[in-house]
Amino acid sequence: MSNRMFQGVIHQMKEAVDRVIGVIDENGIIISCSELVKIGEPRQGIRDELSYTTDAIVAAGYTYRPIGTGAKAEYIVFVEGEDKMADKISMILSISLSNIKSLYDEKYDKSSFIKNIILDNILPSDIYIKSKELHFNSDVSRIVYLVKFYGKSEVNPFDMVQNMFPDKNKDYVISVGEHDIVLVKEIKQNYDIKEIEKIAKTISDTLSTEFYAKVSVGIGTAVDSIKDLARSFKEAQVALEVGKVFDTEKNIISYENLGIGRLIYQLPTTLCEMFLAEVFKKGSLESLDRETLTTIQCFFENNLNVSETSRKLFVHRNTLVYRLEKIRKLTGLDLREFEHAITFKVALMVKKYLSSKPVKF
Repeated sequence: MSNRMFQGVIHQMKEAVDRVIGVIDENGIIISCSELVKIGEPRQGIRDELSYTTDAIVAAGYTYRPIGTGAKAEYIVFVEGEDKMADKISMILSISLSNIKSLYDEKYDKSSFIKNIILDNILPSDIYIKSKELHFNSDVSRIVYLVKFYGKSEVNPFDMVQNMFPDKNKDYVISVGEHDIVLVKEIKQNYDIKEIEKIAKTISDTLSTEFYAKVSVGIGTAVDSIKDLARSFKEAQVALEVGKVFDTEKNIISYENLGIGRLIYQLPTTLCEMFLAEVFKKGSLESLDRETLTTIQCFFENNLNVSETSRKLFVHRNTLVYRLEKIRKLTGLDLREFEHAITFKVALMVKKYLSSKPVKF
């Protein structure tokens, strides 16, 4: 926030308010005042006292009130006097400067700028103009992480993530919903996807162990252009949605690793239903019991290797062959044949997708 902007407002109000008025910053120092000689004076004790209340307090002949709410207030206004008039003036100052600060931040704050980009609230033609105004470095690679919180926590989700990434010149933490936090992180141009996923794991593990928060992390693809941050954000959203359908056991999902699930997710449900009807005989898929489905899953996980699958399932090789033959008779697909196995695998994923009925973005 510009100290000069605060001082400009205070100076304009000086004639209308026949009292000493001013603003204290986050360090407890007077940064703006109608009496210029007071600028630079410390008032740290007032900041500490206001951190426990959202109301005004009076001390040593002055009335103090936060700009914002309680402990989260960056600035404090003060008015000479401890009477009702001083309280009213402090309230007017607090509301006025809070609104001015919001407008100022929206115009000059880089985080607000990035938020407008990822939410498509800014015209593409204005992005580069605005980035120059803010001296925003557009020549670096960045990636978007979407952290989704589940359940309630005593600590604000935004504060949790912000504390992990305090470098506000490179990493931008943005709240896009009550339970959704976006991290736009600067990365090296020759990045390793494992390093990208390691950061997501660090976020998940830290939030889980230190704050007991359950989260999922969606990862978009890296972008070199600032205007493409919106695309990376949407990819992170899709990663979480597709992960909910096909990778229910994972809480870190990268868009680059979605594989065929991403393709299925984009298909119309009517097309998916037609595909299932063509692949399986009527009722054949529903007739497969849990044991058979477990066998199929294990067979796929072991790359259609009969010997390895039977070992993992602790069954005789002939028993597994019998089960596979039973599947062939029911569905008409022999999983020992590569093309049939692919068809069956895709069909199971399509079935899972239809059962989940996810909301598409």
